[in-house]
Amino acid sequence: MSTARIPGRKRVIEYPETDGKPMAENTLQFEWIVTVKEGLDALYREVPLVFVAGDLFWYPIEGDNRTRLAPDTMVVFGRPKGHRRSYLQWLEDGIAPQVVFAILSPSNRPAEMQHKFELYEKFGVEEYYIYDPDSGLLEGYRRRAGALKKIRDMAGFVSPRLGIRFEPGEGPDNLVIVRPDGEPFKTFQEVDDERRELARQRNELVRERDEVSRQRDQEAERAARYLAKLRELGIEPD
Repeated sequence: MSTARIPGRKRVIEYPETDGKPMAENTLQFEWIVTVKEGLDALYREVPLVFVAGDLFWYPIEGDNRTRLAPDTMVVFGRPKGHRRSYLQWLEDGIAPQVVFAILSPSNRPAEMQHKFELYEKFGVEEYYIYDPDSGLLEGYRRRAGALKKIRDMAGFVSPRLGIRFEPGEGPDNLVIVRPDGEPFKTFQEVDDERRELARQRNELVRERDEVSRQRDQEAERAARYLAKLRELGIEPD
């Protein structure tokens, strides 16, 4: 549990790190949360001052442990990587997450989502993306003139902050998120399948190389025996 002391007071404010609720309600929602979070982590792996987190409590106001948010994924530019028990904004140079993602579940209610939207808008989020894998619904909001405005068409939209492109398909669970280098975000299973395929190809190349080397050694051995036989017969090969 995170704690912080309020200047001039003896009372210590506790900032809970969990509300006891599960991160996801079903396997599809969980897979998408992990895919987005890990995809962004990989995208910014070599950039020191970009912090990416999933399902982490964010407290925007010092001394207020009731106002909190827990985006499914959040990206904070200007803050170092590293583990945190919660994101206490006043201890992070006052920097709010610039980009947040919500992966919907069947239990999400309009009033709940509206409340989160209002808080994200109030506390400075620049880009807010909502995806419902069960229906295929994709929405995006971008800050303009101090408010989060809905993006009219998300098909092919490129995030100004992240540089990723959204390619929603027809029907449920059919979104493709494309990195700036043209590579799509992948599930853990897809990444593991690629890793296994690369390992198989590498082993195959090693096997082929060893086979070629073995055949070369055999040919050299046969040639040596042939030359030795000629010399035994008194024939000196050219």
